[in-house]
Amino acid sequence: MPNIKSSISFGMVYIPIGYSPLLKPNELSFHLLDKKTMSRIKYKKVSSLDENHEVLSKDIVKGYEYDDDKFVIMEDKDFEKIKTEKDKNIVIEKFVNLKDIDPKYFDRPYQITPTGAEHACLLLAKAMENKQKVGLAKTVIGQKETLVIIRSKNNQLYLNTLFFEDELRKPKEENIKDNISKEELKMAEELIDNLSGSFKPSDYQDLYQEKLLKAIEKKIAGKKITKTKEIKSKKITNLMEALTESIKATSKKEKKK
Repeated sequence: MPNIKSSISFGMVYIPIGYSPLLKPNELSFHLLDKKTMSRIKYKKVSSLDENHEVLSKDIVKGYEYDDDKFVIMEDKDFEKIKTEKDKNIVIEKFVNLKDIDPKYFDRPYQITPTGAEHACLLLAKAMENKQKVGLAKTVIGQKETLVIIRSKNNQLYLNTLFFEDELRKPKEENIKDNISKEELKMAEELIDNLSGSFKPSDYQDLYQEKLLKAIEKKIAGKKITKTKEIKSKKITNLMEALTESIKATSKKEKKK
């Protein structure tokens, strides 16, 4: 798991850290094959001027098109030269309430490990948890400036990258007439109460991946894949009837039975 070296600072407090991604690949991987020969498909990097000529990785450079078919070449050392120490490090600009950040802005989670100043790191974690705040900052990851938050849970610091506002499409405004009755709203709220509970991550697994793996094992054994049987739910087109039946099915009395 790659570890990115950096530091966190708030005020004059400086904490050297490393952070590594929490996301791990969890999908079954498939290769593209030639149907006739069952050989793997390979991709060649070719020039747009000569599709028969393969370009080697060592001969590929990054270019920015500033005019039609006019490029300026940017090398790795050029990217490093324009980075300041502030760009590389994580300077907390302000502390905010986590609930004030719309979940649509969240991107990737990372775990933070102090590489020095462990006492200061623990102090920051405890103080943020006590105040129920997260630290908002910016840093450069790779070749992109990224908005991040530093948060704490059980005295462990985490980093989450966020999308900038201009990276997200603005939702279309729908002109929906509000003609909801008090009775409908009351029943919908009751249904929400019936279906409410606490979030336990361990309760949820990727069941489709399990079914996919079983299907692959069947094919390896020379068996046919049969269509998955599913229980058809009762279709109700009337909203009030659907709410009534749903409340009955999810009420505490029904659960006890």
